[in-house]
Amino acid sequence: MSVLARYNPLRAFGDLRRFLASRGKHEIIFLFASFFICGLIVAGFAISSNVEKPYVPPTIIYVESWRADRTDAEIIAQQKIDLEKKKIQDAKEAEFEAKKRASFKRLDDQLKSIGL
Repeated sequence: MSVLARYNPLRAFGDLRRFLASRGKHEIIFLFASFFICGLIVAGFAISSNVEKPYVPPTIIYVESWRADRTDAEIIAQQKIDLEKKKIQDAKEAEFEAKKRASFKRLDDQLKSIGL
């Protein structure tokens, strides 16, 4: 005999009906009111959880193709040019990070001054 054979939905419904019949009218009213309030809260979270993401165009990365017969001197010259570009890009990123760090520091100082 299967374990699930002992569970009968009709018996469960009858058991629930007998349990509710033994309760007072005010208990049943509060039971259904609590179910309604909980359902309302869950539905509110479910409705408000749908947040549309803004469209962000895809980032396209182009790959440079190089000739297979390049000399070492040409490769080194290109690496020097790329190194200068990388230094400029790193300087821009460091400046952006320094500005962001300074703004967070100002905010932290303001919060410390009011005691938070």
